[in-house]
Amino acid sequence: MVAIFGPQDADNLVSAVAHGDLVVLPTDTVYGIGANPFSSVAVQRILCAKGRSETMPPPILIGSYGDYSKVATSMSPGMTRLTEAFWPGALTVILPARTTLGWDISTTGGTVAVRQPGLELTRQVLDKTGPLAVTSANLHSMAPAQNVADAAAYFGQKVAAYLDGGPTPGPVPSTIVSQREDAPVILREGVISADSIFEVWQ
Repeated sequence: MVAIFGPQDADNLVSAVAHGDLVVLPTDTVYGIGANPFSSVAVQRILCAKGRSETMPPPILIGSYGDYSKVATSMSPGMTRLTEAFWPGALTVILPARTTLGWDISTTGGTVAVRQPGLELTRQVLDKTGPLAVTSANLHSMAPAQNVADAAAYFGQKVAAYLDGGPTPGPVPSTIVSQREDAPVILREGVISADSIFEVWQ
């Protein structure tokens, strides 16, 4: 039987992460499957559960704005303007990665994808666990879960603790922004429009 907890029992996710286990939690887009981003074993468990390649490490979610510095070495002035405008929210930014992450950062060109989600419940959990490597809760090529039952159907007991925060807004994903020289590059247009990104960047 899978372990599904309500918001009042969210500390069970904190314990699972501390033990290197997988957790599922809601975000402001879809449900995500996550683990400790500094543990290569935990990150590998995410990739195996999803059937995902080691060359596609998961993004990292943070609870508090300043926590980006735990997983990234810096943030440019342009990226700072974007994150100050759209965090917490559906904006993922590509930043220079710290070498302490639980995967070979050369597979991503030395970068890491970081987001501060808009859902308060998610941020409350992240403030207790620290940054989490989190990717959409689905098997490779299948639709991301928008409720905890669908996530449990995908992963079953591969996940130590599921947090039921009700249905999520999905399926439109976060907007992903990288940077080339001093210009933003939209890698994926999602909830936040490209026009909004360019307007803030200027």
